[in-house]
Amino acid sequence: MNGLYDEIRIALHSVWNRRWLALAVAWGLCLVGWLVIALIPNSYESKARVFVEMQSILSDKVGIESRDRKKNMDRVQETLASTINLEKVVRGTDLNLSVASDRELAGKVEMLRKNIEIKSEKDNLFEITAKSSGSNLSDAENAVLSREIVQKMIDIFVEENLSGDRDETTQTLKFLDTQLASREKDLQEAEQKRVQFETENLGLLPGIGSISQRIEASRAELSQIESQLGSASSSLAALNGQLSGTPSTIATPGGGGNVGGARGQLADAQGRLASARARGWTDSHPDVVAMKSEISALRGQVSKEPKGSGSSAYSTLNPAYSSLQSMRAERQASVAALQARKNALQSDMAQLVSKQTLEPGVAAEMSRINRDYDVLKEQYDKMLQDREQIKLRGQVESETDSVKFKVIDPPSSPRSPAAPNRPLLLAMVLFVGLGGGIGTAFAMGQLQTSYPTAARLEKASGLPVIGSVSQILTNSQRVIRQKKMRLFYSAGGALFGVFALLMVVEFIQRGMVA
Repeated sequence: MNGLYDEIRIALHSVWNRRWLALAVAWGLCLVGWLVIALIPNSYESKARVFVEMQSILSDKVGIESRDRKKNMDRVQETLASTINLEKVVRGTDLNLSVASDRELAGKVEMLRKNIEIKSEKDNLFEITAKSSGSNLSDAENAVLSREIVQKMIDIFVEENLSGDRDETTQTLKFLDTQLASREKDLQEAEQKRVQFETENLGLLPGIGSISQRIEASRAELSQIESQLGSASSSLAALNGQLSGTPSTIATPGGGGNVGGARGQLADAQGRLASARARGWTDSHPDVVAMKSEISALRGQVSKEPKGSGSSAYSTLNPAYSSLQSMRAERQASVAALQARKNALQSDMAQLVSKQTLEPGVAAEMSRINRDYDVLKEQYDKMLQDREQIKLRGQVESETDSVKFKVIDPPSSPRSPAAPNRPLLLAMVLFVGLGGGIGTAFAMGQLQTSYPTAARLEKASGLPVIGSVSQILTNSQRVIRQKKMRLFYSAGGALFGVFALLMVVEFIQRGMVA
């Protein structure tokens, strides 16, 4: 412990003996450091906080979701420090006074990009910070300029979110109108092409069915027509047979005697039979069988009846014959119609068979045309729907104030520079200067070969030291030493006085800015 104490005393003695060197080095370091600090311009910082309130009562109903606005806010935050916006800041503040060329404008923009900071503290809360440290401006002008920059950034922030969205909506609507007009023209051309193709290939297109399906349908209908035609022909043949067995006229008595005799009764029975068959009764019907038996009996009576018997008679048209003739005409017309339909079906089937080889290519081309038309129609409908939705959203945003801005903290007016911390730097330079002076004196003491104590000399030489002689000063030497000490203390005090003066000047300058 005593050894350490001796070492400290030796070091202090070595420094004290070289105190003038230490003071000179301290003065030099302090003067250089304070000069460098004096050349550093003061940087003044202004801050502001903006809160963005988003309304979602009506907006969400028309598709304007909160996350969409959040994306827009993030986009504005990222693009707020763009070159275009920073040029607006330069043009809108006193920075424009020192801009005479595009090169100087670009330099100011780069300077602002480094000195402006935009960050999001919380949801919808933004902090804008700007610094100004122009060497050609005074501290008061830099303080005012920093505040102007922040205020201009707030104006741009609001403008980008209000008018920016409206401009974007307007540009989007113009683009959609142009695209809709183009799509409408393409849609009309596709529709005309489809109609023309359908007209040129009528009968080959799969409208009701393919050609194969139409042939099968025609065959089924033809089979049905042939069945109906066979039934109608059989019915016509039966009527012709009945008509051939029915007399066209009957003898009607002139009057008196037996009215009509057996011949009149026979004609009456034949008329009733014809009427029954006209109603659709078959030969197996009981009434028809009875009438046939009656007719057979009456024919026997007629054959036995003398030709001149009864009263005079005359021939009249047989009503049964007339009824059978009308029925035959009806059956003939039905047969003719069925035959005509059969011939038409056979002709159509022949044409469909001849065209069946063209069906695949025509159907494929029609499918392609329809597919192109459907795609264009779908795109047109979707684009039209998007346009109406964007138009509605634009009206909601411009007329309902869906986004509101509140300046929580207006741009601050700085009273003291944000950088550098000049009082702290001045004090640090003073301590560095003093430390440098003391360190230099100590190093010089270590480099010299003198020995401050007898023990140090004995240790270094390895020889015993008998004793040491103290320094003895005369009166004149003491007077000179006292003068030097006063001069040393004055020089040291002057160093601290310069430091105090610099501190006073610094605070006076800050008071002038305020």
